[in-house]
Amino acid sequence: MACTKCTTALWTRHRLGKIPVIPDIKCKSPEAGDLLRGRDPIALAKSLAAAGAPVLSVVTETEHFGGSPELLRQIAQSTSVPILRKDFITTREQLHESAEIGASGVLLIAAILEIEQLRELIDEAWALGLEPLVETHTEAEIIAGNELMVTFLGINNRNIMEWEMDDGNVNTTEKLAGLVRPGALLLSESSIASPDDVLRATAAGAHAVLVGTAILRAQNPPAFYKVLSEAGR
Repeated sequence: MACTKCTTALWTRHRLGKIPVIPDIKCKSPEAGDLLRGRDPIALAKSLAAAGAPVLSVVTETEHFGGSPELLRQIAQSTSVPILRKDFITTREQLHESAEIGASGVLLIAAILEIEQLRELIDEAWALGLEPLVETHTEAEIIAGNELMVTFLGINNRNIMEWEMDDGNVNTTEKLAGLVRPGALLLSESSIASPDDVLRATAAGAHAVLVGTAILRAQNPPAFYKVLSEAGR
């Protein structure tokens, strides 16, 4: 049976009339620098889950974002919500590692994978009980995702190939959301910093949003998380 813990949690919140917001736990970023500022990432993750996050995203890439597989393992052991692993996953070995450390879902970035490689990794993820989130940034990548019958699709408002240092904004979701096949859960990622951004993304067709830097920069991340998740109410 396919593991759909991530989308099940997101759809459940969406059908209750609430906006599902996924906090993105990352230690640093090329643009923003140190995002933890001495805080314990495990305690931070637990506080965001307690604030109502239906899913947590954990960046495990080390060089540019300061994460690690061990960080995800510790967060998975400390919380009960599904955990999405974000990294530059290109091999089956990374998928096996993801399952072993406790991830419920994995990010697969269309921009760094040939379509047959993407297809194989999607199939392998499902076989391991991992739910694949296919991330796109262009019309061609969304079309490829539709052809693969992707059920969990992300639109990154920034260009990951530039380490998200470009001036992305929610316009990308507004421009591309209408291309996503019906039935897929659409996640708008990056460049979401305010309730207005959340509402723009959902008005364009996103069912959920992923927010990292804005939450991590907030004086009180759990309180700001609630502000975003209650946008428009």
